[in-house]
Amino acid sequence: MQETVEDRARPPVRMLASVALALLLTPPLAVAVAALSGIGHRWIDLVAQFTGPALIIAVAIVAAAAAMRARALLMAAVVVSALVLFAGSAQWAPPRGTAEPGSATLTLYSANLHRDNEDVAAIRRSVQASGADLVVLIEVGPVPASALDRILAGYPHRVIRPSLDRAPGATRSVIAGRRPVADVRPRIRALSVVGARAETALGPVTVAGVHMTRPWPYQIQWEQIRQAEGLVDWAAATPGPLLAAGDFNSVSSARIGSQLKANGRLIPAPGWPGTWPSELPPFAGITIDQVYRSPELALVERRLGRDTGSDHRPVITRFVRATPQPAP
Repeated sequence: MQETVEDRARPPVRMLASVALALLLTPPLAVAVAALSGIGHRWIDLVAQFTGPALIIAVAIVAAAAAMRARALLMAAVVVSALVLFAGSAQWAPPRGTAEPGSATLTLYSANLHRDNEDVAAIRRSVQASGADLVVLIEVGPVPASALDRILAGYPHRVIRPSLDRAPGATRSVIAGRRPVADVRPRIRALSVVGARAETALGPVTVAGVHMTRPWPYQIQWEQIRQAEGLVDWAAATPGPLLAAGDFNSVSSARIGSQLKANGRLIPAPGWPGTWPSELPPFAGITIDQVYRSPELALVERRLGRDTGSDHRPVITRFVRATPQPAP
């Protein structure tokens, strides 16, 4: 059979495609190495934030290599996918704690509403659909702030704090509950935070609504570190069950997350599917909107809430009392 021009063109095209896909493996590999290195340098930390998108890219290349029957590329893509999966495992599969049999439950809704978001109807639908016992809202702009009675219908008990930014149009942070909440006014240097002692079905629970600054190069590199230090110190000095929720501007497996987890008082909920940016499908996003619990609580469920009109997705978490662990 005579070879056609098309047949002769196939090997170079396939080789070029393999080379292009191999080059596309470089960013996921770089993310995995950055996340696994444990190095807290600002550039490395910035790269380590993107384990979620890196895994999506690596798995897509696995599928493409399998379809092309490119064995070497397939093996390389599988290895890189495994490295990214391992690098992100601390974020995606953290310990959940051991539930106390017969415990009541506590459901928390937390969301960054975005300061320019004026979609009060969407925010209200999202909050009401969650069925939460407690609500934490940060970056509440002027329009939703003026409509809190509509948004938080059924949550009459509220603590409201202004952000550190006192410019016109400054945002607010809110903790609202179906049961009474008392303002505890956390004093954490340079951190926008609202705190409350909430009455719940589990008993009193201290709740912090947190909004950390953006990472370097968007803000000075030490700001997040100082804020994390302050939050850790505050959590260590706060007895009993504790929840810290909001926009940490960092995934739980990168530098800031590692800093928060260091003393064992703050344990993250799983970070998948992603919360930001909401323009991407959740499986392709990154989770900078975190919920941390203290060891007195066990996590039962973590899921995303309905769209609020923000560039962040809300997070819904459900907790029970944890079975006390024996001292080491």
